[in-house]
Amino acid sequence: MKKIIIVSFVLLISFACTDKFSDPTFFNSGDVPTNIGDTVYIQQFPIWDGFNKPQDMIIGRETFIYVADTENDRIVMMNVAGQFLGSKEIPKPIAIAQDHRLNLIICGELYDQNSGNTYSAVYKINLVEAQHIIANAKVDTILPATAFDFSRPDRKYTGVTVFSDNSYYIARTGPVNSSPVDPDNSLLIFDVLKKSDGSTKDTLLGRVPQISPIGTGLVSANQISSVKSFNKNSLDIVIALKGENSFKVQWLQYVETVLFTGYISKLQAFSSNLMTVDVFNQPEGIAIDEADNIYVADAAKDSVYKFNFAGDLLQGFGGSEIFDSPHAVAYNERTLYVVDTNNDRILRYILSTELD
Repeated sequence: MKKIIIVSFVLLISFACTDKFSDPTFFNSGDVPTNIGDTVYIQQFPIWDGFNKPQDMIIGRETFIYVADTENDRIVMMNVAGQFLGSKEIPKPIAIAQDHRLNLIICGELYDQNSGNTYSAVYKINLVEAQHIIANAKVDTILPATAFDFSRPDRKYTGVTVFSDNSYYIARTGPVNSSPVDPDNSLLIFDVLKKSDGSTKDTLLGRVPQISPIGTGLVSANQISSVKSFNKNSLDIVIALKGENSFKVQWLQYVETVLFTGYISKLQAFSSNLMTVDVFNQPEGIAIDEADNIYVADAAKDSVYKFNFAGDLLQGFGGSEIFDSPHAVAYNERTLYVVDTNNDRILRYILSTELD
């Protein structure tokens, strides 16, 4: 890498093979509207099930769908119609991304027989070499990589996102954050470097600097649960935090000036619904669409929210009658996908305004 870098909804009604859902109880803030137009999300059928506590999914660049089927210890590959195309064994996958070479990068677990310890791990799956037959794809272990990594089973890799040059960030959390050089709560920078023999190696370049590992305000890495980049030539990211922080979803903008190079908050505190204190309880998943709208899955509120690029609330829906601990969202071709983790399924929705 060259540089560091959620409407009010109508009552539940039926509509052919779809359901419309009402808005959940929203944020505990008098400043946040609970009635926003008459737009509804319409559920699509059939429901995609057969998973066991899935925690993440992505729409791949080749438009295949990949699901981190956590308790089944596998990555599931499907087409956009929901047909099962294959799977690959990965222990306890919780986060997944795809680079522009169509490799999958996955956060999961690794069991070390020598020590008897289970470690958080990062894997890379080469789909192209296997001609997209995922069951036959080669899996490389990126992390843990060093003796020190194997001395720290308490460190967890919780998120991954890729940039246009195929460099990527890995979100890491852990209990030891006093070090100014290598605190556990960090974003790790990886790039694919060419070796002297012409082969390539995923190389750790360091951690993103000037992000507080235990900060309770802006530009913090306090227990990152998800990280998402924009599908463009940008180093901007949106992060979700589970640690003690007033702003649990933050858009970090990469800037480069004479005086400063690094990340700042794109949105100012208290400037929008997104930047209201204690908006979220447990944000676990983030998606960004082509208009830079931000979707957030809050596992503790059993709800999904959509904000525009300025942080204004556009839609929000869910509640325990619909979701149980949703951990991820994805958006593609007018369809919103929700990984409904504790119900072992994926639900799909289309906005009523986008129906023909």
